[in-house]
Formats: sequence, C-alpha cells, structure tokens
Amino acid sequence: MKISGLYLVTDRDLCLGRPLEEVVLQCVRGGVTMVQLREKDLPTRDFVDEAFRIKEILAPHNVPLIINDRLDVAMAVRAEGVHVGQEDMPYEMARELLGPEAIIGLSVENESQVLEAEGYDADYLGVSPIFETPTKTDTRGSWGLSGLAWVRKNSRHNLVAIGGLNETNIAGVVRSGADGIAVVSALCSAPDPEATARNLSLLIKETRDKNL
Repeated sequence: MKISGLYLVTDRDLCLGRPLEEVVLQCVRGGVTMVQLREKDLPTRDFVDEAFRIKEILAPHNVPLIINDRLDVAMAVRAEGVHVGQEDMPYEMARELLGPEAIIGLSVENESQVLEAEGYDADYLGVSPIFETPTKTDTRGSWGLSGLAWVRKNSRHNLVAIGGLNETNIAGVVRSGADGIAVVSALCSAPDPEATARNLSLLIKETRDKNL
C-alpha cells in the first residue's frame, strides 16, 4: 500500500478544549489521508470506545484508522492498522497477529534501525523526529533534513516524516524524500483544522509535483 499525503497523529490535550472527534472530522474534510489514534493514558475500555467513534467518523471518507502501540485495541475495533515503536511489540509479532492485510508502521530513530527494517515488510517507516518537538520527548535526537535524505537513500519503504512539522518546513521535508507528512500540534491546535489541513495537503501536493 502506498502511504502518502497528510497523516494526522492525535493528541487530545492539544485540541484547545474541543472534542477530539470534531477535530478529526475537520482534518479529514480538509484532506488528511490517514489518522493515527494515540492515547498514552486512557484506560483500555475508554480507548476502545474512542477508537470505535473515530473509526465511524473515518469510514465514509475511506480514511484508514491506525492505532498507536496497542495491538489489543486495534484488534478489538478491527482498525486498518497499528503503529509500533522500537520499545513496543516486535514488528514480526505484530505482523503475525494482525495478518498480511494490516497496515503496520514502524518508528525508526537511528540508522541501524533503518537498516534492520529492510528485512521487514512494513507498510511505512515513521522517521522520528525530523525536528525537535515537545510532543515527542522520548527519542535519541532529531534526523534533520540530511538525515531524512539518508533514510530515503537507504530504505525501500514508504517514509512518513514526523516531528516539528508545519507549513514553514514541510516543503523541505517532502523534497528530502518523505512520502507522508505526519503532524500533531499543527492540526490539533489549529484554530481551523479543516482549513489548515487543506493548506498543508496542497503544499505537499505542489511540492511533490514540482519534484516530478
């Protein structure tokens, strides 16, 4: 599956007091092509209930729901996929549990992880973080544009860039090899998420078209 375009990673604490479901719907209307539901603190039952609500919102738009970390939640709601980090369930086990049709993304934070991932049939690599960001503090440093270009040169996978991305730097990230652009605060905290998603999606498309 080709992973491209604008990818929303949710953070309810950044939604300016608005319901997460409302923000997600606006983002999808603006052109988001994939949504990763990330909840670090919700009890399992609440996470499952929320995932069902988000999946119902996404279904009419044919936008896949990706669950961050929690394979149990992904399996319970029959989400389209899961995103796992280096400290989560091993990629091979996740694939065995979810099957060949599931979308599975894997975070990579250094060169050795990128090279190791060449042996996996992951649908995409989450190159994290591109720039330092307060929403991602558990990493070993940032890739920067030169690091992303190195990943592009050395990886056969779809690449989703994440970390400090917004309208001021997305074009450079696309030119450096990203297939998808994942954003958190740039959408969740936007005064008008739909308009912001539309603008970011257009910027990604225009940059990619110029590079063809």
